[in-house]
Amino acid sequence: MRDMAARTLILRTAGTNNDLETEFALRLAGAETKRLHINRLRENPALLSEFDIMVLPGGFSYGDYLGAGAVLANELVTFLKTPLTEFVKEGKFVVGICNGFQVLVKAGLLPGPLFGEREVTLAANDSHKFEDRWVYLESAQNKSGTAQEGERMYMPVAHAEGKIVCRSEDTLKRLSDNGQVLFRYSGPDGSKPCYPWNPNGSADNIAGLCDPGGRVIGMMPHPERCCMPQQNPAWTRKRNEAGTDGLTFFRRIVSKALQDAI
Repeated sequence: MRDMAARTLILRTAGTNNDLETEFALRLAGAETKRLHINRLRENPALLSEFDIMVLPGGFSYGDYLGAGAVLANELVTFLKTPLTEFVKEGKFVVGICNGFQVLVKAGLLPGPLFGEREVTLAANDSHKFEDRWVYLESAQNKSGTAQEGERMYMPVAHAEGKIVCRSEDTLKRLSDNGQVLFRYSGPDGSKPCYPWNPNGSADNIAGLCDPGGRVIGMMPHPERCCMPQQNPAWTRKRNEAGTDGLTFFRRIVSKALQDAI
């Protein structure tokens, strides 16, 4: 019988800088983790089958010199398309955070179908600057099971290209109707946000998406940066109220992945 922990691969490459924080958060959530460079996976793609979850953390993969996440996305498509397709079809989870979300979108893993025609992209923020702030999120009805509809969370963002742009209004409507919108930005009082509460100008205030099966998940906010009360900016004033919404998010993924693996 296998160990009772969800085995999680944290994929890194040149420019990745949130892999250690992501590993720490996943271990807090009960996962068994391994950080692995993309070159090792390219050498032996079969390694992917050993894991239940693959996480692409935040950072600036390859310096974003050819566009945010573009080079790593090209590597996934060129060298790992078949094992990644099998990984998702087996019901395992792929999670992309910030730069990792950009990678999943540009590789064609989101919003799906897998490696299909791209109908969504992530563009430069409307503010034309890097946005580093805490934002409110509201969970939408979604297929991932990692966020409950109407649930509110408080997480930080840190990105320059986080604006979700859809090819058409039909695409945007389909994502919502199909339960593929995971999170939307929200105002502090639950109202529809304007800047800075929507920090990038995303269509329909979308902050996160999943694929039609709910197994590929991408989000711009950083759950790994809000896994302990001390990371919450209000913790000294509201010690009993400082939330750990990021830990909740990771625990749900780890729990679902483990249930499916046993």
